[in-house]
Amino acid sequence: MASFTLHGIPVSRGIAIGRAHLLAPAAMDVKHYLIGEVQVEAEVQRLQNAICKVREELQTIRKTLPKESPAELGAFVDVHLLILSDPMLADMPLDIIRNRQYNAEWALVTQIDELSAQFDEIEDPYLRERKADVQQVGERVLKVLTGTALRLPEVDSEGTSFANIVVVAYDISPADMLQFRDRAFAGFVTDLGGQNSHTAIVARSLDIPAAVGMNNASRLIKQDDWIIIDGDAGVVIVDPASVILEQYREHQVQLLRSRRKLGKIKKIPAITLDGTVITLLANIELPSDCATAMESGASGVGLFRSEFLFMGRIGTQHELPTEDEQFESYRQAVTAMKGRPVTIRTLDVGADKPLNVEEQTALNPALGLRAIRYCLAEPQLFLTQLKAILRASAFGPVKLLIPMLAHAFEIDQTLAMIDRAKQELRSEKIKFDEHIKIGAMIEIPAAALALPMFIKRMDFLSIGTNDLIQYTLAIDRVDHEVAHLYNPLHPAVLYLLSTVIALGRKAGIPVSVCGEMAGDVKFTRLLLGMGLLEFSMHPAQLLAVKQEILNSDLDGLIAQTKKILRNTEPSAIAAAVNQMRANPTPSHKSCL
Repeated sequence: MASFTLHGIPVSRGIAIGRAHLLAPAAMDVKHYLIGEVQVEAEVQRLQNAICKVREELQTIRKTLPKESPAELGAFVDVHLLILSDPMLADMPLDIIRNRQYNAEWALVTQIDELSAQFDEIEDPYLRERKADVQQVGERVLKVLTGTALRLPEVDSEGTSFANIVVVAYDISPADMLQFRDRAFAGFVTDLGGQNSHTAIVARSLDIPAAVGMNNASRLIKQDDWIIIDGDAGVVIVDPASVILEQYREHQVQLLRSRRKLGKIKKIPAITLDGTVITLLANIELPSDCATAMESGASGVGLFRSEFLFMGRIGTQHELPTEDEQFESYRQAVTAMKGRPVTIRTLDVGADKPLNVEEQTALNPALGLRAIRYCLAEPQLFLTQLKAILRASAFGPVKLLIPMLAHAFEIDQTLAMIDRAKQELRSEKIKFDEHIKIGAMIEIPAAALALPMFIKRMDFLSIGTNDLIQYTLAIDRVDHEVAHLYNPLHPAVLYLLSTVIALGRKAGIPVSVCGEMAGDVKFTRLLLGMGLLEFSMHPAQLLAVKQEILNSDLDGLIAQTKKILRNTEPSAIAAAVNQMRANPTPSHKSCL
């Protein structure tokens, strides 16, 4: 067989080499037929039995999860259990069977397709990819209905390296991945998925090389093919030539050595060669992520996305989490961080990602009623969350972060709502931090260009580079047709970034970056040269960024960065940034 290469989305760094193991293809293509009226209740019972069996399987996986497993794995199984119990998936297909007399498989697929179409309207990439969770739960039920079992490869008792496998699938759920925990597997390749898919998140948490969004990989790759995954490039090489195989094996050894060295700097403070202290924080989605953040050596949580509490509910608005339920999740995160600060971002949902899946979306969802705009339009929902966050602040240092602010009146209304939440808690004699820090996400160009009104009113700023780049360049970053226009090094983006950092430092107000740029080592020295002292990223990226910091001399980087910012040619800027990392300015001081 001739060697060939596939290109996808890099989601977890490293090199994986192994034999391909193909999982059964998606079970969504099922038989469609009508049943007689006398068969309806029997068909309803058949679907209910399948749902019960899947629930038992997931509960068993959850209970038998080893204590040392990454926290994300258990949390994802919990999400699948919630989806399985949601009326939109557990009850609606039963109504379809009764009303339309579809067979169980057809009824289930019909409802999954309906839910999937609603998720497709969501603009936010992280939340839009939660469609995969619904499909994975549905597929698990379908496999029970159709008798399709998940077959796993057998390995020798010692689990030696020659038994390593690369899992190739159309898609794979976190629950299925857990069933590989006792197998020797090297990496994952999936047709579906993106940077924020659960496959990607789990791969990063397990530190396993993976490439997703490969389209036809599961059809083109054959069982037992030799495969190389280049996790840094998102490239999969199938049936590589011996010389290529040896090159990648050598590269793999070098990466392992580098990772061992990274482990040695876990407890070393992030200080540049010239003695500047840099704060490294973690981005989390779930309270259980705090364990990974602590293990990575994070100084705190720079971004706790609170959406997971709300978006796990795919039903109607009356099912939104209560104040007590929210408080308990926030409290868990705060106590888990053991005195380190936790920055909680208020709800970032809206027209593009409705809490009620039956709501219609806006024509331009990224520009619609979302984030703080949505919260101010739903004051009771906002007040409930604010009170829950404030209550959690009694258990450790908490900061409040407000997304998508652009206007002074929005800031003033938000601060008024926070004051009202405080007053209600005082009346209820509930403790909270009276002096809680309140910050703004800078993710709209208007906010970056009108920064003085933010500095006047807020305690800190956090730059969301993902949206700032999207809005500055007027592109949808999840639209494949314009994805090539998404450029963090565009002169306009760099101008806004440097301006916010410089004005914040001049005013003595803390500024952090919590978008993808913060965790990308290609940009670490550039951001340092702009004067950034606080980075927040996925925990898996933290040690690599720390290594860049430990080997950086700010004096030299500041001079190089000023020169880059004066340049207006994108190609020259990119070359200069690459040069900055390849040949950092030498220092008379030695690296730790």
